[in-house]
Amino acid sequence: MAGLKYQKYVIDAKTNQSVFEQITVPQVNLFGDKDLDGIPFTMNWSLLTQPFVMVDNTHSHDFNQVICFLGGDVNDVSKFDAEIEMHFGIEKEKRLITSPSFIYIPAGLAHGPLIIKTVNKPIMYMDFPLAPKYEIKEKYD
Repeated sequence: MAGLKYQKYVIDAKTNQSVFEQITVPQVNLFGDKDLDGIPFTMNWSLLTQPFVMVDNTHSHDFNQVICFLGGDVNDVSKFDAEIEMHFGIEKEKRLITSPSFIYIPAGLAHGPLIIKTVNKPIMYMDFPLAPKYEIKEKYD
């Protein structure tokens, strides 16, 4: 039997504990720099069950980023009962998220804070930095 030529393209989804004490369910992460031969992609998945400040400052990156919030019921992710506050620009224009949403953050756009204000039912959080490693370029406060 020949060797498994393409096995490196199947990566085990290992769980780990979040750096945020408020995220009590194991999370899953995938990093382009160490898991995907350096490709410009990173993925973080968590289940959020309580309010907390996820990002407390305004900052920017050299890469595009997509953040996704969905209801935590895998049978119907449209069931969303939470409030998330996201700020954009150095002037901190506030946007309140109360339904399943994708947030697109172009490279260089100042954003944050990101505040999970209320969570009445668990929500799924997914973060997709289009970079091999998540790095902050500049902090504005």
